[in-house]
Amino acid sequence: MSIEQSLIDHCAPTLASLKTGSLFSFLAPATQELRSEIHALNRLLIPKGLRLCLLKALPGRSLCYLYRESHLTAALSKKENALFLSSCGYDRLDTKSALQTLTERLADGDSFPHEIGLFLGYPLGDVLGFIEHKGKNCLCCGLWKSYTDPCAAQKCFARCAKCTAVYSRLYKSGRPLSKLTVAQSVHATRAPAF
Repeated sequence: MSIEQSLIDHCAPTLASLKTGSLFSFLAPATQELRSEIHALNRLLIPKGLRLCLLKALPGRSLCYLYRESHLTAALSKKENALFLSSCGYDRLDTKSALQTLTERLADGDSFPHEIGLFLGYPLGDVLGFIEHKGKNCLCCGLWKSYTDPCAAQKCFARCAKCTAVYSRLYKSGRPLSKLTVAQSVHATRAPAF
C-alpha cells in the first residue's frame, strides 16, 4: 500500500479539515526513501495548511502523523489544554516544540502518552476520562472513547466515517490527493469543535 493510500484510508477527515490530526502506522521502515516521500508529500500539503511527519520508527513500520497546523495551534493554545500539557511535561506549546516533546515521549515507552488525544483533536474531557477510568466505562466508542458528550462524539464519528468512505471512493476512481486536500484559509485559527 502506498503512503498516499494510507493518507486516504486513515486521514481523510484531517485532509477534509474535519479533524485536527490523524495517526497511522505505515508498513515500511523509516528509511531515507520514506523520509523523501514524506518530504515530497509535504510540498503538496504545507501550502494547504497540513503537515505530515514521522513520529516514531518501529520494527518494520513507521508511525506517521498528519495534522492541520492552524487546528493544532488552536488546540495547544486553549487554556485548559495548555495546563494539562504542562502537567505532562510540555514546557513550550508552540507547534514545533510540542511535537518534539510528543516525539520524545513516544520514544521513551511502548505505549502512547495519553495527551496524544489532544494532538488528534479529541476533547480534553474525554482524554481525562480515559485516564481516570483507565480506558474502561466510556459512554460511547468510535475514533476515541467518549466520557463527556456521547451525542456529539457519535455525530463526529459518523461525519468522519462518511468522509473516509467518500474520499476512498473518489481516490479509487482517480481523483488525486491534491484535489482531495482541502486548503486551509490563512485566517482559520479555530480547530473543529466535536
